Amino acid sequence: MDTQISREILNKVRQVEIKTNRLVDESLAGHYHSVFKGRGMDFDEVREYVPGDEVRTIDWNVTARTGRTYVKKFTEERELTIMLLIDVSASGEFGSSSQSKREMMAELGSVLAFSAVRNNDKVGLILFTDEAELYIPPAKGRSHILRVIREILFFQPVGKGTNLEAAMDFANRVIRRKAIAFLISDFCLPGDFDLSLETLRPKLQITGRHHDLVAVSVHDPREKELPDIGLITIEDSETGEQVELDTGKAEIRARFSELSGSRQKNLRHTIRSCGVD
Repeated sequence: MDTQISREILNKVRQVEIKTNRLVDESLAGHYHSVFKGRGMDFDEVREYVPGDEVRTIDWNVTARTGRTYVKKFTEERELTIMLLIDVSASGEFGSSSQSKREMMAELGSVLAFSAVRNNDKVGLILFTDEAELYIPPAKGRSHILRVIREILFFQPVGKGTNLEAAMDFANRVIRRKAIAFLISDFCLPGDFDLSLETLRPKLQITGRHHDLVAVSVHDPREKELPDIGLITIEDSETGEQVELDTGKAEIRARFSELSGSRQKNLRHTIRSCGVD
């Protein structure tokens, strides 16, 4: 039984590796450098040009002397640390199409991880619910990345709720050096959404000062717009609370979409006002 489970896990990780490597090749191969490896102020050395390098970094004198294209390397281009803070709370299990939100988050995390390892950067992982449940310190290499992806895909959390503040507190405690931290969540906040956002604001600001923080919000289409299918019961997977809605009424569907849009707008505003990407 254990052998069968291990084989299934290995096959799934390989599928993700193949898919995300293709996505990295098609989408991020050139963009990673320009987005995360900004030009520093201190010149370090020259190296041969690789696809994706900015034209403005070409060292024309060395290029003319050697007949090969060289670019100037700056100190900021040295090793980065990428931290993935991924929400594995119960709400991530929802999915109205072929993928759950957790699977979407796993795919995104995998693409970022493979992009980092291709650029010789370190990758670390924090999986959280209402507390930090798993921490993998930043490291390099393919075997490390495959372990990170395996945990993203198959980790079984103890908690069901969401506590973004606890996740950021933990990251600030264990990651001493500045990192690029991706906070990947569906942002299903407990209690009153707007009040919870305001509570979250100070922690976003503090974390944004310690690290380059990037917040990534993942949602399912059905969380934005209800189908016209009559009476349904919606359950909060984190609290168990249930609400009945008559989706046959246009005003109910319109109100649901309005509330969802308002939440997303407030979330984007809060994140940007905290100086977070």
